[in-house]
Amino acid sequence: MASSSPAIEIDVDDKVVRVSNPDRVYFPQSGATKLDLVEYYLAVGEGIVNALDERPCMLHRFPRGLDGPKVHQKRLPAGAPPWVETVRLHFPRWNRTADELCVTERASVIWAVQMSTVEFHPWNSRRADTEKPDEWRIDLDPGPESDWAQVRRVAGVVHELLDDLGAVGYPKTSGGSGLHVYVRIPPDHGHREVRRAALAFAREVERRAPDDVTTAWWRKDRDPGHLFVDYNQNARDHTIACAYSVRGVPEARVSAPLGWDEIDDAEPGDFTIFTMPGRFAELGDLHHDIDDHVFSLDVLRGWADRDERDGAETPPEDAAQSGDTEDAAAADAP
Repeated sequence: MASSSPAIEIDVDDKVVRVSNPDRVYFPQSGATKLDLVEYYLAVGEGIVNALDERPCMLHRFPRGLDGPKVHQKRLPAGAPPWVETVRLHFPRWNRTADELCVTERASVIWAVQMSTVEFHPWNSRRADTEKPDEWRIDLDPGPESDWAQVRRVAGVVHELLDDLGAVGYPKTSGGSGLHVYVRIPPDHGHREVRRAALAFAREVERRAPDDVTTAWWRKDRDPGHLFVDYNQNARDHTIACAYSVRGVPEARVSAPLGWDEIDDAEPGDFTIFTMPGRFAELGDLHHDIDDHVFSLDVLRGWADRDERDGAETPPEDAAQSGDTEDAAAADAP
């Protein structure tokens, strides 16, 4: 077995983070290492802190790199320094709690990477009241026979509809084959009501683009050539990779914020840990002012009332929610 590379210390603002095994390869396709991942997150630090700020965060860890097991971890890994902040969550189904990472500074992100985190998956609510989301998430999830051209078309419909509503949407690639759009909302409603409003919006997108979009709840009922507007990403304890999060895929893709005018020319593979630092240095955080554009859900809640009067049902939240379980941590230290 190859010997481990010596640990190094990284100065992150007013903190020092010790990074063990910096030369461990995390992305075998490119040879990108743990240190490469650290340097990427330092380069986009302002952006990812803005995306994670004060939110409970699930960590997707790869203690042996992408060729090893993936760990979905809710609870903060053991050994955290005292300055790493957390938020306590309660999971009624099991009547248990979990203290999740709550990022407020770049050093917490780098410490999580030291603990083999590749992906950051925050809640759509913040520590002040985790039961009241302040982020409405529009997830454009391509079907098995969809393509990126369809995602672009549907994104255009979403943009048009948001403009009609007077809402400001902030798009980003998913880091996979889809697209996300985030909208700030006042933290006035619980997860179920936000999800209900998100479903009403999704149904209107489907009305405007019936040849491209489905809101069918059961996967077996969806046309494989249609894109699903996944409103269920607004349910409690459902998380998706945040802006600037790396994804655990061989190309080391990143969930990259975009301008609306970039979508027609952008390709998901354009945005990786190798290309994003230069882009960030040039453009900064494209989501930097998202908190300045807050949209009330009242109109969408009215649409939901109308749809229900017309006989449309609101499907139950996914019964397969992960609750407060997580995979066992890998035996070896990161």
